[in-house]
Amino acid sequence: MSRIVYVNGDFVPEEEASVSVFDRGFLFADAVYEVTSVLDGKLIDFDGHCARLDRSLSELGMSMPMDRDAFLEAHRELVARNDIGDGLIYLQVTRGAADRDFHYPADATQTVVMFTQAKPGLAENPQAQTGIKVISIPDLRWDRCDIKTTQLLYASMGKMKARAEGADDAWMVDDGKVTEGTSNNAYIVKDGTIVTRQLGNEILPGITRTAVLRFAREAQMKVEERAFTLEEARTADEAFVTSASSFVMPVVEIDGARVGAGAPGPIAKRLRDIYIEEMRRAAS
Repeated sequence: MSRIVYVNGDFVPEEEASVSVFDRGFLFADAVYEVTSVLDGKLIDFDGHCARLDRSLSELGMSMPMDRDAFLEAHRELVARNDIGDGLIYLQVTRGAADRDFHYPADATQTVVMFTQAKPGLAENPQAQTGIKVISIPDLRWDRCDIKTTQLLYASMGKMKARAEGADDAWMVDDGKVTEGTSNNAYIVKDGTIVTRQLGNEILPGITRTAVLRFAREAQMKVEERAFTLEEARTADEAFVTSASSFVMPVVEIDGARVGAGAPGPIAKRLRDIYIEEMRRAAS
């Protein structure tokens, strides 16, 4: 059975879904997106994703096409119609369709698309038990990485380079310092202190990042929000990433050199357990 997707107010089979060839999301990547995880049929940190969507749109001079309750209702309807127990909901909002012109159109109607991906056992991802391997690549993206746009080509290139080198992902590096992963925020642990880059235009303000740092502080863990060097990462006791789709994922190797003992460390494992437990409790 095909998925039911949401396109501009309608729930339709994916084979019948379409948007204009003149949509600026297609022509210019003039669009933003969010990814909300689903555990046990409930949405994880929906309000955080909705708030970040509003911010991303505002930074691009766009308004929210629907209010929070309408987005929530549509998300829940997609979960129900596609019988999603564990999985993801992707939401994309574009500026809309208009004849090709670099200038923003004055009267375009925004395009809103949502679809699901079933991920049975999302919280029991076996990679969390073994950890992932990353490589480092130069950060060649534009300077507004804090906006969650659909401009993901360089991230795709990074993931493909990692795969070609037998790794799972790539960490991007600017002036010797790690910014973030291709689709996640990056962390190291040294002498019991969790270190992750401070918020700014260089990184996406991760919703999972916000929750994990809050839980870490509540658990009396020491946190430093600052840039760290690639050399610090290679000599760290632990490393991990966070994202809506992987939660807290240990990193056990960077550029072929093992991190710490070469296995998921105790802080990353504890934070993953705390995050999943707390998010399940607060899920909507």
